[in-house]
Amino acid sequence: MGKREPKIKRCGFFNVDKPSGIVSSTVVNKLKWLTGMPCGHMGTLDPLASGVLPVGAGNATRLFDYFLEKEKEYIAEFTFGVSSDTLDSTGELIYGGHVPIESDILAVLPTMIGEIDQMPPKYSAKNINGKRGYELARAGIEFELQPKRIVIHDMQLLGKSREDTFQVKIRCGGGTYIRSIGRDLAAALGTNAVMSSLRRTQSGVFTLEKAIPFSVLEQDPTPAELEEYLIPTESVLPYPTLTLSGKGWQRIFNGVAVKADEKDGLYLFYNEDGSFYGIAEVKNGLAKLKTKLCL
Repeated sequence: MGKREPKIKRCGFFNVDKPSGIVSSTVVNKLKWLTGMPCGHMGTLDPLASGVLPVGAGNATRLFDYFLEKEKEYIAEFTFGVSSDTLDSTGELIYGGHVPIESDILAVLPTMIGEIDQMPPKYSAKNINGKRGYELARAGIEFELQPKRIVIHDMQLLGKSREDTFQVKIRCGGGTYIRSIGRDLAAALGTNAVMSSLRRTQSGVFTLEKAIPFSVLEQDPTPAELEEYLIPTESVLPYPTLTLSGKGWQRIFNGVAVKADEKDGLYLFYNEDGSFYGIAEVKNGLAKLKTKLCL
């Protein structure tokens, strides 16, 4: 069987608004089918969660490592006076604990901002000796997790959405578990809580305002329509352009490091015809291609 031809001609990113109730891989698989390309998401969302899910199509998936330190923003709802094995409202709920008042929450939030060691939930995608944490937890197998250093940039109390439930806006770095924030916030208040709702409003340069509703993809847009939603790879990379002259072009394409006047760092690199090629790195006055992204 021959190689499957992609239905669209460019690689890039789709910024999808994932609805609550489906897994992130459902979005990825739909885009694989629509584009005819390999696809992958940057930062999974739990089935309960909705919002921004960036999906790379084609060679854009090679960029994921460049987005590891991206900042994210969430609107979370925490329901107090209840706990669960999953730390959210989808688990086995156990009622107990008081509902704090707003002033107490406001007093605790500043103590949770900054670099902290966070214990991940057992029901998570953490890899434990080749198995996912949620697989072991569902099987009733006991295992230990190690805390992970994360950064929380800001937390704002938005108000009460129900008598026992508060909305909190959270800005944080990658790898943060919002369910664990709810657990730790409640513990600091001497009570229990579960995450009852979560919406990701930003993931790096990808924002909710510019996201495609998943319902649009479910309508099977044509390849031409799909390309209108595609975000070019170079437009989401915060790097300057590397310019070479003379034989430098040919030599760098052959994998040879060439002299460059630019300071050390990463650069966008274009073909001589102006089409985007990939990422180059300059180190000690020499430039070399690092990641090829063109089809």
